[in-house]
Amino acid sequence: MLELMICSLVTILPDYLYRRYVQGKRFGKEITFFSVWYELRWGITACLMLTIGLITMIFYYHPSTTSAAIYFRTVPIVPEGSGRVAEVNVGFSQAVKKGDVLFRLDNSKQQAALETARRKIAEVDAALISARSDVIKAEAQIGEAKASLQQARDELDVKSELQRRNPGIVPQRDIEKLQVVVDQRQATVDAASAVKESAALRVSTLLPAEKASAEAAMAEAQVDLDKTYVRAGVDGRVEQFLVRTGDVVNQLMRPAGILIPESAGRISLQAGFGQIEAQVMKPGMIAEATCISKPWVIIPLVVTGVQDYIAAGQLRSGEQLVDPQSLRQPGTILAFLEPLYKGGLEGVTPGSSCIVNAYTSNHDLIADPKTGALKGFALHAVDATGLVHALLLRIQALLLPIKTLVLSGH
Repeated sequence: MLELMICSLVTILPDYLYRRYVQGKRFGKEITFFSVWYELRWGITACLMLTIGLITMIFYYHPSTTSAAIYFRTVPIVPEGSGRVAEVNVGFSQAVKKGDVLFRLDNSKQQAALETARRKIAEVDAALISARSDVIKAEAQIGEAKASLQQARDELDVKSELQRRNPGIVPQRDIEKLQVVVDQRQATVDAASAVKESAALRVSTLLPAEKASAEAAMAEAQVDLDKTYVRAGVDGRVEQFLVRTGDVVNQLMRPAGILIPESAGRISLQAGFGQIEAQVMKPGMIAEATCISKPWVIIPLVVTGVQDYIAAGQLRSGEQLVDPQSLRQPGTILAFLEPLYKGGLEGVTPGSSCIVNAYTSNHDLIADPKTGALKGFALHAVDATGLVHALLLRIQALLLPIKTLVLSGH
């Protein structure tokens, strides 16, 4: 309607003024209700053609959509395992901080495993003390065996010297017995040394490895115990938290509730534009929006990203062939918009539906010396028509509460 009124100012109105004041025809006389089409046919035809062209140009170069909303990510509250709820620390709806315990599962099994791991570490520590005592004992046994060996060697040397000086004074049998005793006591020294080495290896290698394994088992048990405490991963607000003591929750079918991050829905707005706007929508375009949850307010935005794929065209491999005819509704070009100024989305409820206009700007192309006068004039006209769409958005913002509260029938 607004475009028709604007176009009539340069078509029908001059035609009527010409016929009224130049040709002298009077409205109600020569120009009647029945002769309007014939009398003003040139102006009406030009007005309709210009209106259609203007609307096409406005909606193509300055696209608009009502399929816009502030989407936000929700975090389901689920434990890493499954179990029965033993304690609940938050209500149905409550603000939480990162790390706050939301609820606790029954952890008697995990606590028993942790206590077993602690006892195992204490057992290894006791074995380590005992092994150190064994090392000291083995060193004493080595000293005793070496002393006995030295005594046997001395006695063998004495009798061997006597036998050398006075052959026959010492029976050969006694010397052989002493040699056997020396060999036996040498073996005792070697055995004591082996015992010491074994005890030393237990102190330096085996028992520390067993302690490390026990500590790893305790750490694993502690991790399993910590998993029974379900904590908030981010600052935010818990909503629809219906779980109560005694409920069974798991990852697949029984989430406890929803955690909405603190910054959810406060950063960007997502809008779906028609596929015909694929060549027009570009990052950096200026846009405006008005949202139902914040009426009578125009929010300046900037397009920060345009998705290269249309969601309606995606498919998954299955047992049936894809028939393009089954695509009943064409998809849209998804654009991401952020407030042009800090705090632009304050007061807008996350998830709110919005109306968005995007505006094409040809300023850089017009300022280019290579751009001709005719092309520059056409680009100026394209940019100027954005004012009409901006005016339409403000009219929509004014009528939005009336349309929602009165004309919707609620």
